[in-house]
Amino acid sequence: MSNSIRCPHVLGLFLVSALAASASTQEPFATYPTLPPGTSSITVLDSKGCYVGRIPPQKRYWVSIDRIPAFLQQSLLAVEDARFYEHSGIDYRSLARAVLTDVMKGKLVQGGSTITQQLIKNKFLSSARTLDRKLKEADMALDFEKKYTKRQILEMYFNEIYFGNGAYGIVQAARLYFDKSPEELNEGECILLAGVPKNPSRYNPFGKPMDVVQRREVVLKRLRDLRLITPQHRLALQAHGAGTRPLGQAPQYLAQIRGQLLSRFGPDVIEQGGLEVIAALDLDLQKKAELALREGVRRLSPKLQGALVCLDPANGDVLAAVGDADGVQSSLNRAFVSRRQPGSAIKPMIYAAALEKGITAGSVWSDEAVAYDRGDGKVWKPKNYGNEHFGELSLHQALVHSDNIISVKVLDSVGVPAFVDFAGRMGLSLHAQNGLSLALGTDEVTLKDLAQAYTPLANGGTRAEARTILRIYDRRRQTWVENPPLTTPVLSPAAAFITTQMLKDVLRTGTAKGLNRFSQAHACAGKTGTTDNYMDAWFVGYTPNLVTGVWVGYDQPTSGGRGFTGGAIAAPIWEKFMERALASRPSGDFAKPDTVLTLSIDPATGLPAREGCPEKQDEFYIQGAEPKDPCALHEGEPVPQATSAPEAPVIAADPLS
Repeated sequence: MSNSIRCPHVLGLFLVSALAASASTQEPFATYPTLPPGTSSITVLDSKGCYVGRIPPQKRYWVSIDRIPAFLQQSLLAVEDARFYEHSGIDYRSLARAVLTDVMKGKLVQGGSTITQQLIKNKFLSSARTLDRKLKEADMALDFEKKYTKRQILEMYFNEIYFGNGAYGIVQAARLYFDKSPEELNEGECILLAGVPKNPSRYNPFGKPMDVVQRREVVLKRLRDLRLITPQHRLALQAHGAGTRPLGQAPQYLAQIRGQLLSRFGPDVIEQGGLEVIAALDLDLQKKAELALREGVRRLSPKLQGALVCLDPANGDVLAAVGDADGVQSSLNRAFVSRRQPGSAIKPMIYAAALEKGITAGSVWSDEAVAYDRGDGKVWKPKNYGNEHFGELSLHQALVHSDNIISVKVLDSVGVPAFVDFAGRMGLSLHAQNGLSLALGTDEVTLKDLAQAYTPLANGGTRAEARTILRIYDRRRQTWVENPPLTTPVLSPAAAFITTQMLKDVLRTGTAKGLNRFSQAHACAGKTGTTDNYMDAWFVGYTPNLVTGVWVGYDQPTSGGRGFTGGAIAAPIWEKFMERALASRPSGDFAKPDTVLTLSIDPATGLPAREGCPEKQDEFYIQGAEPKDPCALHEGEPVPQATSAPEAPVIAADPLS
């Protein structure tokens, strides 16, 4: 004898539904569009073919009861409302049992709610455990059963009930947990989903394994008690279980890919799915980035946040991107979207623009105080970190030690409109109305854009646009769409090289001198950034084959206190990541263009040295921009200039910060 014959009080489903087929028709009750056939998630793989994650459809859809597996219907009714086909909206037996339990416990513990009552509560009422709400729920349930058939009520229930993790209805649940449409669910998956409505936050398939397994056993036991499965069937379901398909890793990276797909193909692409995206992501580097950021930020404060972006400067491939210190999904995508002031991390762009204009690295500048008319009857006086003054410095020294006053003067010499145009070519959208304060990084940027703007410095003057998608495969059409790298020459190779040589010294003797040991082992350059009141700490550094930017701060701008600087906070995170990243990516030094000359100069004058100059230093120049007349302060014959490039000059450390 079959199980359905032995247990008519549960499986009267099929007989009752047949009798109800001729019931009077009602207005359409589906509250969402019907799920189109063939809908599937978008799968994302990294550049090596490893599974990263998937992008499921976001909209809510409706499926008819015929598309919901009968075994799922049986399993859910077994644990939620075994007498569903016998009562008229209220199960008085269950209600009496629940009342008795509540009296014994002295509080509302068991609800005794039927499927119909649960549906009413979810659609029309609150979840408050009050007598008034229960009475209203019961009255509405009785009316509901007069208006709709059992199959219709069950269909509405499956399409409305909450399954945890933001999944409302069986369509979203099947897609979220198993990447399937409801009709594709197997028995093991049906068992897991049947147990969820009791406590969605606890029993959903992504929950704690022990809780999920225990709930599965409750469902299996109930099915066996009702003689809906045999002992052998129960053992088989226990043995095979069901595996979920995780949404994936690198949530901010996946969010960026989703946004790019929407921008390129329109909103329907996410809902239709059927794509396989090969991302520029290197999953191994991504894990290293997540670890370095988490360790570096959490050692400082549990409330602090951070982000890290790593690019290949040759082609712009975003190899790793972390937008949350804990590596979890967040409403804020700090790696790609959030905009903050970069502070002094913007200065390399200003100095590169100055080199392009003919200003040299050895030119001497005064950091004496200067006042600028703001045009509103007030003046603006830029200040150095710590309000210190150090007299005359070379352009090279001023960048190494992040001298604010000289940086403003350099920007004034370049011209704000010219610099804004230059920054745009480098990949940064700045606003000229911010005026000379742009030299201090007062215009907000994203971490991705800032890291991208450093690619010309690492790549001989060629900017590589950040790329997260390499190619896309359309499973339906069986076609590929390529996304080639986009590179643009924006800076002369000579200016890129000389800016890099100056930035090398930032790590040796400047504001990131804590990275000196690292810089001795690897050819690298970079710049710190710290905003007013110590709210944002930045470090963007690079080798010939990797550009990595790090930001640390609070989501609601808050001072980290004195000492919360790019060199002290962000640079150590950069170092930890780069040590691990470069272990498998060795690289040489930055190539010196033929258009770069090396001169021995007197750093006090910035002019070619004489034998009598007390101090001599090698400096790089763009061919044709080098000073011709020797030092006028000292005597002696001009020092013979080398015809080949020596080791890069190292600027001596001083107290500047």
